[in-house]
Amino acid sequence: MSSSSVVPVTLAEIARLAGVGRAAVSNWRRRHASFPERIGGTDVSPQFSMAEIEAWLRENGKINKSAEREWLWPQFEALGGRDRTGCAIREVGRQLAGQEAGGGEFSDEARRLIERAVELGRRDGVAETFEFLLRRWLDVHIRQIATTPEPLAALMAELALRTATGPRGDGVGVTVMDPACGTGHLLAAAAGAAALIGADRDPVLSALADVRLRLGLAERAAEVPLIDVRPADSLRTDPFADTAADIALCNPPFNERDWGYEELATDARWSQGLPPRTEPELAWVQHCLARLRPGGAAVLLLPPAVAARKAGRRIRGSLLRTGHLRAVVALPPGCAAPHSVSLHLWVLRTPAPGEGPPAGDRLLLADAASRFPRASVRDSAPDWAAIGGFVREAFEAAGPPKDVDSRISDYVARVPVIDLLDHEVDLTPGRHIVPSPSDTGRRLAQSWQEFGKLLNGLDTSCSRLAALDLAPEATEAPTATTVAELARAEALTLRSGQQPPEGTVREGQPVGDGLRLLTVPDLLVEGEPRGWLAPEDVKASGAVVADPGDVVVVGVARAFSAWVHEGPPTVLGPQLHALRVRPDQLDAWFLAGSLRAPANARQAGTHTSSSSRVDVRRLQVRQVPLAEQRRYGAAFRELAEFERMVLRAGALGTGLVRGLGDELAAGRLSGGL
Repeated sequence: MSSSSVVPVTLAEIARLAGVGRAAVSNWRRRHASFPERIGGTDVSPQFSMAEIEAWLRENGKINKSAEREWLWPQFEALGGRDRTGCAIREVGRQLAGQEAGGGEFSDEARRLIERAVELGRRDGVAETFEFLLRRWLDVHIRQIATTPEPLAALMAELALRTATGPRGDGVGVTVMDPACGTGHLLAAAAGAAALIGADRDPVLSALADVRLRLGLAERAAEVPLIDVRPADSLRTDPFADTAADIALCNPPFNERDWGYEELATDARWSQGLPPRTEPELAWVQHCLARLRPGGAAVLLLPPAVAARKAGRRIRGSLLRTGHLRAVVALPPGCAAPHSVSLHLWVLRTPAPGEGPPAGDRLLLADAASRFPRASVRDSAPDWAAIGGFVREAFEAAGPPKDVDSRISDYVARVPVIDLLDHEVDLTPGRHIVPSPSDTGRRLAQSWQEFGKLLNGLDTSCSRLAALDLAPEATEAPTATTVAELARAEALTLRSGQQPPEGTVREGQPVGDGLRLLTVPDLLVEGEPRGWLAPEDVKASGAVVADPGDVVVVGVARAFSAWVHEGPPTVLGPQLHALRVRPDQLDAWFLAGSLRAPANARQAGTHTSSSSRVDVRRLQVRQVPLAEQRRYGAAFRELAEFERMVLRAGALGTGLVRGLGDELAAGRLSGGL
């Protein structure tokens, strides 16, 4: 690597570049006097010169020839700000797509880096190399650039094709438009279209989208469709004002007051009424409708407030009366940014030739947010397969709710438009979907059955725990040891989790042999792991994996706990520790129960605030014979099962109180107690 400037890299990045674990890099640093000195950072998180690290790895035979893409990214990131790096990535894509090299906007250093990336891409994969750089760039600027997750983009494209009149189900021969395309996620989901047209007011994003589509679709189709992506503000200066699209997909900017209210007040696109200044999303809705051919369909991703805000009720009412709005789907929180709210999909269609406003029509409302509830945005990632299946079933169902499949009938309704045209015109799905009494009764019966089993289990566990004979006081002061001493004696092995390298954590359910990633935020909301890592990333980063039988300890005071891991192998994030015991010296349940004692955490904590860390090595364990450990371990295990049942019974009981209360308030009691 030749560079006129110093590119800094961290220990984690060195591990990824070398294809080893971070612990191996730390070991090299301790054992080899020739290892480069740090040039920045801190003692805890040092930074090194990438050029010096590369030279050292080559001299010591530790270079990873299969990770050449990884060597590219730190150099691109060192080029400067967001736009400068984005333009360099765009230039890589242009040249990989067969276009001539750009002009003099790049420094000599940047041009050499671009040439190296192009050479690598032509050897190892054109689209893969560009997507790697683009993904890394988006990960760094995730707070500035909103993207549409691929599963959601695919679902939106499918719904649009299903709703439009005329296009084939596979999208072949249609023109797809995205007036606020960003880096092209929605357009990329419309594979097989005859034309892809888009615009974005950020010229860097539009340029990246154009290159991305050309590279990606060239590999998937024998004939590349027409691709036309331009830098423009579609509301103010629409570059496709004279183009009719079959499909419109859009994830517009949210809550932007400066969208052109004054200068666009008399625009012909506002057929449903002038959008109020506070309703920019309704401007995007009408823009998409205005650019559709007769019978075309649009799907937009919108914040939930658009369905209920007072200022927009007149336009919502017009969309209903004219039959343009066909469906509203409430998605679970976490499906796309902003992740804290339940975003809505609006599905619209323009009337086909000769088709007038529908008489007595109904609006399809689907409440996937209630069907797939999440305790928090940090809960497990959306199950896209289940969400997609639910939405497809909702669109395939015909007639009133009683005709909908019983598995989804509580969350889908076809509401007569006349019932929605009140003084609010509130289109929030959850406010119009009322579970049928028969389905509610069935669910309550299932909950009561589970609750009864829990009570039986609690009664048995309660009897066992209450029968434990507890001495009033210990006969002699117990001899205690620490985790650190047990580790030195090789009675256990202590491994501490770490932050996975940037760009390796993926959302959703693990694919193939992928491993779930457990973090402290997951535990704070009692949720399932929301991320996962591919096996190759686990190996390359040296991630700590908790296997069944390991004791997992949380090293943060506010979430402090310890338990015996019994699930599938799981990667541990920062401040989570895995203790693997030698069964001939330690009982895992005895160790976990001893470590999680609140008094133990107070003694090992660094300070008294709720955000303090717990020094796991200082946690204490009584020294008792193995047979005694197993006796206590059995009691600790029973106590852990008792705790699990108590928590589940509490959650289930709360649901039963609410569900039965609603039924009684609705007057559905047919008999007395």
